[in-house]
Amino acid sequence: MEENVNKVVSRENDFDVAVIGGGHAGCEAASAAARLGCKTVMFTINLDAVGNMPCNPSIGGTAKGHLVREIDALGGIMGKLADKTLIQSRMLNTGKGPAVHSLRAQIDRAEYRIEMKNELESTPNLTVRQAEVKEITKTDGGFLLKIHTGLLYFSKAVIVATGTYLEGRVIVGETIYDSGPDGMFPSKGLSQSLADLGIKLMRFKTGTPPRVHEDSIDYSCMSEQKGDEPITPFSFETERELENKIECHLTYTNEGTHEILRQNIHRSPLFAGVIEGVGPRYCPSIEDKVMRFADKERHQLFMEPMGLRTKEVYVQGLSSSMPEEIQTRVLRSIAGLENAVVMRCAYAIEYDCCDPTQLTSALEFREIPNLYGAGQFNGTSGYEEAAAQGLVAGINAAMKLKGRQQLTLDRSEAYIGVLIDDLVTKGTNEPYRMLTSRAEYRLLLRQDNADRRLTPKGHEIGLISDERYAKYLKKQEMIDKEVERIKGVSLSPAPEITAFLDEKNSPRIDNGAKMCDLIKRAELDYESLAPFDTARPTLPRDVREEVGIMIKYEGYLKRQSEQVERFKKNEERKIPKDINYAEVYGLRIEARQKLEKLRPENVGQAGRISGVSPADVAVLLIYLLAQKR
Repeated sequence: MEENVNKVVSRENDFDVAVIGGGHAGCEAASAAARLGCKTVMFTINLDAVGNMPCNPSIGGTAKGHLVREIDALGGIMGKLADKTLIQSRMLNTGKGPAVHSLRAQIDRAEYRIEMKNELESTPNLTVRQAEVKEITKTDGGFLLKIHTGLLYFSKAVIVATGTYLEGRVIVGETIYDSGPDGMFPSKGLSQSLADLGIKLMRFKTGTPPRVHEDSIDYSCMSEQKGDEPITPFSFETERELENKIECHLTYTNEGTHEILRQNIHRSPLFAGVIEGVGPRYCPSIEDKVMRFADKERHQLFMEPMGLRTKEVYVQGLSSSMPEEIQTRVLRSIAGLENAVVMRCAYAIEYDCCDPTQLTSALEFREIPNLYGAGQFNGTSGYEEAAAQGLVAGINAAMKLKGRQQLTLDRSEAYIGVLIDDLVTKGTNEPYRMLTSRAEYRLLLRQDNADRRLTPKGHEIGLISDERYAKYLKKQEMIDKEVERIKGVSLSPAPEITAFLDEKNSPRIDNGAKMCDLIKRAELDYESLAPFDTARPTLPRDVREEVGIMIKYEGYLKRQSEQVERFKKNEERKIPKDINYAEVYGLRIEARQKLEKLRPENVGQAGRISGVSPADVAVLLIYLLAQKR
């Protein structure tokens, strides 16, 4: 192919960054690289599927909402487009502490695709191209990409964000056929090209529930799920009031449903061994749930409309790969779905992805400079995880080409940092899903303060405008000023405050008390004490929220910040790229093999590798200290 480079590749087909895939990872990667001044091209098999949501019509959720707000804080586009197209929004886990509060919004999936396509088409430096990339070849100064028509493109850097398209295979019972998600064409041949480059591939699987016609659903048998009022937006830039436009509904499976599945489990491709790929543990199919959790009498199912101008309703929680006639029987055994009319049946899809331990924290392949991986290609599950990686890969491809320092986020800075660190140091043997429990410092990594943590980085990189940064600085000033003011406010005993404390079952203040001490009481908070704080200024809702958290959890935040300082000491102890682990006397054989394979960037990463013990880390530290001397 290289012999014909000069004949086939014209200046028009010569790019700085090429992105393969137009899903959530590809969109963020292409947008970021182009906005950072790189001539960028994004290839997608179907332009009408840019930013598609084949799995469910929602963005956010537990821990995923954190990722969306972090993407926005860094200057990504998912959050603002989600705000534009949401049709219902809820804050999850409000009965728990602020560390796990997570936004989740139902999205009009057709409108989201339209908005995303328009966003990318309107981005300077970005070419959006409907084409299937068949081959990637390493060449001097970059890569050659061959598309399905035989045309060649040259790019200095490439980001692979192929989602579930690579050698995609759809399975519905005994029916198996090559396909991408939502009936799109699969990507054929590119897997072999990637393997020829030396990339180790894995086979994963995901699935989706059936979609049913809204007019065939009896909502009177279901409980209503209303959205929040007022709505908290995903994007820190969104200033207009958002509104809920639809209602979701909740129903349940029952013993009859479970019996149908048990009687037909022999026809499940999952249990018959037909499915080769490994599926997501935290989003199992309904047949898997029934068999694994035999003691559970029922499972939740959410009816989620897929948009304002469609009758399709997504049955959240009923993912399956059973034969279609079994799916229909299962549906019609459920309260409110007795007459359900299926518009799209559920299916499982298998696809190729890479072993992410081949990547650096910048999401660049260690052995193939300027080649990056992002999204489900890196073994993850979910739109939000994909978009976060796409943003980081797009930023880093641009930074490297411009000779600037690449962006790496550590575990104490962002959920994005946790996500990438887990992937590159531990790898994954199933589609990786972000969970709040994966973050050691989750009280510091709340979704409300994502801008405080990451917007300065986004501004330094060049994705946050000076105007937006000035607004950010003003907000932080308001927060800090109010926290300081509250610490100086004291309350004296008075009949109204005594009555209020009695009502809240809170101890009375006989000799007065500091406002900040009252806020720290479990039964009280910043907002409820407002009537007794006569000098309190009028502040925006997001400012009040963060002030309340910073005061109430001051002790916990301080303790976790101290833990971060200890963590950073190991993160800052870099390991030379050319280190020869065979020379590190005292390392166990398993540790030496794992360190040689994964090539951690610092001592902290080394300690998180499975098979590397604290004793091995101590040996490594002694060796590094000796080398430094």
